[in-house]
Amino acid sequence: MVTAAPPLPLTRGVPRPRTVRHLGPNWYAVVMGTAVVGTAGAGLPLPVPGLRTVCTAVWALSLLLLVALLAARALHWRHHADQARAHLLDPAMVPFYGCPAMALLAVGGGAMTVGADLIGTSAAVALDAVLFTAGTAVGLAAAVTVPYLMVVRPRAAVGEASPVWLLPLVAPMVSAALGPLLVPHVPPGQARATLLLACVAMFGVSLFATLLVLPMVFARLLTGGPLPLALAPTLFLVLGPLGQSTTAVGAFADVAPGVVAEPYATGFGVFAVLYGVPVIGFALLWCALAAAYVVRARRRGMGFAMTWWAFTFPVGTCVTGAEALSRHTGLAVFDGLAVVLYAVLVAAWGTAAAHTVRGLVSGVLLAGPRPAPGGPR
Repeated sequence: MVTAAPPLPLTRGVPRPRTVRHLGPNWYAVVMGTAVVGTAGAGLPLPVPGLRTVCTAVWALSLLLLVALLAARALHWRHHADQARAHLLDPAMVPFYGCPAMALLAVGGGAMTVGADLIGTSAAVALDAVLFTAGTAVGLAAAVTVPYLMVVRPRAAVGEASPVWLLPLVAPMVSAALGPLLVPHVPPGQARATLLLACVAMFGVSLFATLLVLPMVFARLLTGGPLPLALAPTLFLVLGPLGQSTTAVGAFADVAPGVVAEPYATGFGVFAVLYGVPVIGFALLWCALAAAYVVRARRRGMGFAMTWWAFTFPVGTCVTGAEALSRHTGLAVFDGLAVVLYAVLVAAWGTAAAHTVRGLVSGVLLAGPRPAPGGPR
């Protein structure tokens, strides 16, 4: 007589997916960098045949990547909660919890700018409403929780200040820049004005928080010596709040007429230029500094790491910022700047994507981190 073997316990019967054990929140940068290629390309002032179709396809890819990554991160939390909690307690990893919010927002904003060509306007508005709401909630929570954890948990030293610290603080600025896309689709009157001014409030949240952290980052560069080679690309993260804030003030000016009374509607247009021009100027200065620093690091042996995705989304925000200035000034110089920066963005995205695919196929990127001598904890 053959007896059936006793069933295994549920926890032993379900295999633990080891491939996602080291899948951190920094992987959402892939979604962010892909989405911004589509949205930034759609706003270029030069009509390029077929470009909008390509941008729509890239946005669709970002949507697929977002869905896949959300599922993979759910598996990570389900089967490797110990590693997930360790990320929350690691001052080098916890700032990346600002990336999920920005990924949700970037894909949602892309649904309005190019995704509507593929799924229709009604579906695009519904998708953006869901992703904008979720991304804003997660982003505001990260802007509070991440600094709190870095204060009360094992702390990073001042000498370990990194541009990565800006990530949770930039998320509300992304909400501020993309929220105005939904303003025309909410009921007129109080609802539209409330949404617009809520975006302005999030602009302030992110801007003043960035002004607190950025001096520490620059002071660390001046007094603490060069960053570890793998962190050199993170200098481009500083472009995020600069380009995104310029994009945001341009978006406020686009939708303010008819939503808020005069002279505030006209004031938004004035502010878009008076704020955006000097900020984009500083962004170009920082871009030159960061590029020189990365060239130096590359000559000293900097290899590929996921930090290379810092070359994408921040540069993309400068593209959309230049496009906003082009709309509100009518100057051809901003048209040219947007085109040049977009070419840089596409080259950076292609390079980072190719290395990422290669690293996934070989298994190197999901094999777990290797400690870098002299790097942050």
